[in-house]
Amino acid sequence: MRSVFVGKKIVLGVTGSIAAYKAAYLASTLTQADAQVDVVMTDSATRLVAPLTFQSLTQRPVHVDMFRLIENAEITHVSLGANADVVVIAPATANTIAKMAHGLADDLLSTTVLAARCPIIVAPAMDAGMYESPATRENVTKLRERGVVVVEPETGRLASGMVGQGRLADLEEIVGRIRWVLGQNGDLAGTSILVTAGGTQEPIDPVRVITNRSSGKMGYAIADAALDRGARVTLVSAPTAIRPPAGVEYVPVTTAAEMRAAVLAKLGVVDALVMAAAVADFRVEQVAEQKIKRGDKGLQLTLVPNPDILAETAGQDGGKAPVRVGFAAESDRLVERAREKLLRKKLDLIVANRVDLDGTVFGSDLNEVVMLDSEGHEIEVKLAPKLEVAHQILDQVSRLLKERAASGSSVSSRR
Repeated sequence: MRSVFVGKKIVLGVTGSIAAYKAAYLASTLTQADAQVDVVMTDSATRLVAPLTFQSLTQRPVHVDMFRLIENAEITHVSLGANADVVVIAPATANTIAKMAHGLADDLLSTTVLAARCPIIVAPAMDAGMYESPATRENVTKLRERGVVVVEPETGRLASGMVGQGRLADLEEIVGRIRWVLGQNGDLAGTSILVTAGGTQEPIDPVRVITNRSSGKMGYAIADAALDRGARVTLVSAPTAIRPPAGVEYVPVTTAAEMRAAVLAKLGVVDALVMAAAVADFRVEQVAEQKIKRGDKGLQLTLVPNPDILAETAGQDGGKAPVRVGFAAESDRLVERAREKLLRKKLDLIVANRVDLDGTVFGSDLNEVVMLDSEGHEIEVKLAPKLEVAHQILDQVSRLLKERAASGSSVSSRR
């Protein structure tokens, strides 16, 4: 499966915060994603977590002593930073942040950071009073001004018993930021993609809704894959159980009308629209203000059509619509119905999938689709993880964007 982490060289700096143990989970996650992880620990960090822990997780030597004799001719503090694709310091103490801000290099980690020529990510973790102090805030500001990516700590109960901002950011957030940094040289770098996901919900009364079986996994996989490839991603999502990927502009919506408003508001400033959401075709004509009580006679509802969001995006913004991708979920005559929808809605690409494949569509991590474009091409994607299917969809989006750029009709100039 394609992943931005495969083969990437990541230096993970671990400092003497009580959150140092969480860095072991981060090292494990990155290693399992097929990244090469070299851990550099401060002396204080080794008093909290044994270097052997990281060596066992990464299957690579752990670096602590700047003056240790090394087996090859490279100087460790220079080679680590020079060869890395990204340096991540998680957790970063106030002391380490101060060293970085003032250019100090008195241990292996600070020297490696100073020698690095790759992007640097810092995830602070300390007591709230330390993080909120003017000195630390000034140092963090200096790092940001130099291009360092700072993953803000969370607010909550701290090791001291205080409640405040200082807890190490969630590991998913840190991993997401690493992915975003690594993806900046991808084939979609510099482009902006709007992705919709999830199944919209249309209220019947204050407690009941009409919805569908969409889990949102396909749309979220597309957002993930687009981030991996360097795109700026806006994710307009109906309610799902999935956490939004770190790095996206997340716009939560509930109804089809709300999704329509969100999509049309962003349409003029994006290069591509991937409409993976399952938008309700109908809504209740009259929503009850109070909960409808159960009775013996049953319940009749009058449904009216919702706006066709995807059709409405054709020709928007003075006829300069972005690359537009739709989805077609069909139970029969898959290709025929999908091509009709492609033409009727004037799409550039449509992704068709069968909804009668047992266990391979709704709620599954797998999908099997057929992609049709406006030029008559038909591309079949065999059953695969949704993230891989997402990448194959984005392969076509990338191709279409390049063709538009070559013809001079790219929307990028409008941003």
